[in-house]
Amino acid sequence: MTPSLPPVIGFVAPSGTGKTTLMERVIGHLVASGLKVAAIKHGHHPADPDIPGKDTHRFRQAGARSVLFACPQRWFLIQDLGDLPEPTLAEQVARLAGHDLILVEGYKEEDHDKIVVRRRDTPANDLLDRLSRIVAVATDDPEPDADPPQLPLNDPARVAGFIRARLTPDQAGA
Repeated sequence: MTPSLPPVIGFVAPSGTGKTTLMERVIGHLVASGLKVAAIKHGHHPADPDIPGKDTHRFRQAGARSVLFACPQRWFLIQDLGDLPEPTLAEQVARLAGHDLILVEGYKEEDHDKIVVRRRDTPANDLLDRLSRIVAVATDDPEPDADPPQLPLNDPARVAGFIRARLTPDQAGA
């Protein structure tokens, strides 16, 4: 039996708005409430988490297209795509079955629920008008009764509570 895919909620905003910090803090609250949370970070520029001189890096330098490192505490896969297209968010989510929830930073154009992060002192952007499936705005200047709902940016427990309330009882571990 194939495990069902977990729900996905993304955090989207221009660079420097604080979405990574918010997502990090929200993850802590969700994990403390008993959820198994996975995180996906989408980057627009090449990145290499492998450390030069380490065995995995040496294997990739030797020409291995994929290198999987495994130890008793964790595993990770480094895969060079070469000419292959970038995997979609759905393909990445399928790799993370078995979690209760996946939080995503980036992939703003993909079809998943999103929380827009907005600060009062940053230039306005068109994310609310342009993107689909925005379920909330996390802001340092929340307005009551706004649509979509506005959450206090500096209260990650409230943001986590909002996310948890969106889960079905089965997803929330109830």
